[in-house]
Amino acid sequence: MNDTDKQFTISASPHIFDRTSTPRMMYGVALALLPAAIAGAVFFGFRAVILMAVCMLSCALSEALFQKARKNKVSVSDGSALLTGLLLAMVIPPDLPVWMAVLASVFAIGIGKGIFGGLGSNIFNPALLGRAFLSAAFPADMTVYRMPFTGCDIDAVTSATPLGLMKFGGTTTGIWDLFTGNVAGSIGETSALLLLIGGIFILVMRYADWRIPAGFVGTACFFGGLLHLVSPERYPGVLFHLFSGGLMIGALFMATDPVTSPVTRLGRWVFGIGCGLLVIVIRSWGGQPEGVMYSILIMNGLTPVINLIAKPKRYGT
Repeated sequence: MNDTDKQFTISASPHIFDRTSTPRMMYGVALALLPAAIAGAVFFGFRAVILMAVCMLSCALSEALFQKARKNKVSVSDGSALLTGLLLAMVIPPDLPVWMAVLASVFAIGIGKGIFGGLGSNIFNPALLGRAFLSAAFPADMTVYRMPFTGCDIDAVTSATPLGLMKFGGTTTGIWDLFTGNVAGSIGETSALLLLIGGIFILVMRYADWRIPAGFVGTACFFGGLLHLVSPERYPGVLFHLFSGGLMIGALFMATDPVTSPVTRLGRWVFGIGCGLLVIVIRSWGGQPEGVMYSILIMNGLTPVINLIAKPKRYGT
């Protein structure tokens, strides 16, 4: 064969193909969240189901409208907007007004994804950005929680979260209650057990890199345990940090977002360790009882720098 007969195909990356696709990954992660979502419906009643449905529908419609406005192909069927809506619903209180959930969904898609160019171009996790918007705009409504298994009479059963009880009242919550989800909190973050089951599923299916949750959880446990050894009456123990608040859903489902986290192995370790350290700093000395949301958003903003620092050497240099 002559050299002139050889043909080369020149195309843009990626050049390595795999059976994993965006829809497969998005729906796979949503499936992993299903046990915790069902538990949220059982714990907090039909109101939680309404909020999950409203957030998912609002995110899907918002994405379609933004893509239409930008004259892009409407790709709502890839599942990314539905997953954003589900994640957003799982980190808001079960009695949040529906119109606030709609507003947060539009903000998450429009500001979190739309203005950056859509999926793959956004800097911050859209679901967490939507929750951050709610925390800034409606702080009172974002701090009203209730205990599970209490029906619809929320006036008599409102309660602070375990982190709030510990930080502002020095009251600890039983580890078993934290592990199973029998505590006040957001719709889908109370049951560490079910989130752990779902997290193992996405790690086994390789929808997420294990390095980020390992660095996140390991660092939070190390520094949380260290503070507990120094002053056990002031700082909670390792298991309390591990199973309370949004650490499980944050480490397994939020921080592992492939778009807003570093691309290299070293970078993912740095990202996870940074998230874990910030969580303990905010929980221990910040004005808020929880720090998972802020830690991930801060590290999202640092991801371009981490990618630059942690990039491997080019072949041949």
